[in-house]
Amino acid sequence: MQRNFPVLQNKNNQPLLEKDLTDKIIGAAIEVHKILGPGLLESAYQACMEHESTLRNIPFERLVDLPLNYKGLDLDAGYVIDLVYDKRVIVELKAVERVIPVHEAQLLTYMKITGIRVGLLLNFNVPVLKDGIYRRAL
Repeated sequence: MQRNFPVLQNKNNQPLLEKDLTDKIIGAAIEVHKILGPGLLESAYQACMEHESTLRNIPFERLVDLPLNYKGLDLDAGYVIDLVYDKRVIVELKAVERVIPVHEAQLLTYMKITGIRVGLLLNFNVPVLKDGIYRRAL
């Protein structure tokens, strides 16, 4: 079932970047949360988001390595992005008691390094998923 979310706007009253795609991703996350609820490990939500995204024909890549370049030195620092949808939206999954500033910083850093302008931080460890959705754009 396709869910329609209200048209959100940014500070300048412009439509949000990648709104159609993020609506589909959020719809998939809501379905996963509706079935599983809070309290599981992040890896369970990861697998279910991948499955739900496949069922909904939303193109994605899973566990994308993120190399770091420092002044011409390529570093394999072990960074991995949970999900990248259609090379346009980064999704970081969490299953934590509360989202803290470092979680948001992680998402924003991944966005800056990749050049992907839109990201979602989804915390599944909440009673109602809408309280665990954080959308960011550069």
